[in-house]
Amino acid sequence: MEQSHILQLLVLLVMFFLASQVYSEPRGLRVDLIHVDSKGNYSKLELLQRAALRSNHRMARLIAKTTKAVDSGSKVQAPVHAGNGEFLMDLAIGTPSLPFPAILDTGSDLIWTQCKPCTDCFEQPTPLFDPLKSSTFSRIPCSSDLCQALPTSTCKSDCNYLYSYGDSSSTQGVLASETFAFGSTAVSDIAFGCGDANQGAGFSQGSGLVGLGRGPLSLISQLGLGKFSYCLTSLDESKKSPLLFGSLADLGGGAEKVQSIPLVKNPSQPSFYYLTLKGITVGSINLQIPSSTFELQDDGTGGLIIDSGTSITYLELAGYKMVRKAFLSQMQLPVADGTDISLDLCFSLPSDSSTVEVPKLKFHFDGADLDLPADNYMIVDSSTGLLCLTVMPSHGMSILGNFQQQNMQILYDLENEKLSFIPTQCDQL
Repeated sequence: MEQSHILQLLVLLVMFFLASQVYSEPRGLRVDLIHVDSKGNYSKLELLQRAALRSNHRMARLIAKTTKAVDSGSKVQAPVHAGNGEFLMDLAIGTPSLPFPAILDTGSDLIWTQCKPCTDCFEQPTPLFDPLKSSTFSRIPCSSDLCQALPTSTCKSDCNYLYSYGDSSSTQGVLASETFAFGSTAVSDIAFGCGDANQGAGFSQGSGLVGLGRGPLSLISQLGLGKFSYCLTSLDESKKSPLLFGSLADLGGGAEKVQSIPLVKNPSQPSFYYLTLKGITVGSINLQIPSSTFELQDDGTGGLIIDSGTSITYLELAGYKMVRKAFLSQMQLPVADGTDISLDLCFSLPSDSSTVEVPKLKFHFDGADLDLPADNYMIVDSSTGLLCLTVMPSHGMSILGNFQQQNMQILYDLENEKLSFIPTQCDQL
């Protein structure tokens, strides 16, 4: 009789264990992007001007610096609008769900939104998230690996965090988990920052931020889907463009035009997506930049990252000086002062001409050449009479910003450690 009871108990334990292992295999996720503008009615130059200052601060900060089940048939998308240097993805958070337009950032990990009660909050386009009104809100304990993954945290009963960005902005609050909705698809137990003290001029265009870096706190890591892709529209475009996760994250037609670059890891900055920049061509001149200029150094400095959260491109000073000199020698326009818009190299446009020729700019990466259209590195505004190069100098790290990524469909393949891209009219996807 005792043996029978023991056998029944063992059977029940095995059944419980098997039931706990059942889950939906992650397959694909789709989110549409809209490049956002907090107010609208800005010229391209004004949009870049508003973004350039934040990019400069972010540059300095970057230098100093649990898998979820998704239904296999789900295709998730959300709209994004044109704006002042960042791109937003639209989600929803909580149960019942609340709209959550968030800045898309491959240069950081944390997902966060502003929460009630808020002691220091910026104005946002949607109501503040109230965790007391959501049936799926849960605080993450201090013992969690995700709490330990935060760069700055303090613990008593809750996991409290402080997360800072390159433009001196920050979010502070408690780490929690919630259900996030991507269109009609809901994903439970996403870890996020519930911020009650948040500061940053650039944040006000959205209601928070979604980090897509390599770290465990990022959305891509929490979804566990292995790859994602996006296609950023032109700076002044208001139409949607897609952010895709998992099996949906493919580059579609024109496979013969797809180019790929190996992704490089930096143990000192494990969240960033590094690319190997070999050289630069301006016009017909292949610049004689020393090969070590853009190399990732043994101490973790140097190298180049691709970042959707930085607006313009920054090049290590020695390389930038050669790029600047090449443009100065090949442009047939007088040099102008770009200080007011935080850009280093500007030219005065002729009043009697509607078109201006500019030298080609091409980046030579390990395995691929990024041949940029003029709209991706020069910005013109006839009202101010300025034509400016959207590349700036840096020291300690180089960054490929989102202005240079316009109308490029870009695939981050973390399973095969490569980044692929193809020129695409993003507003037509």
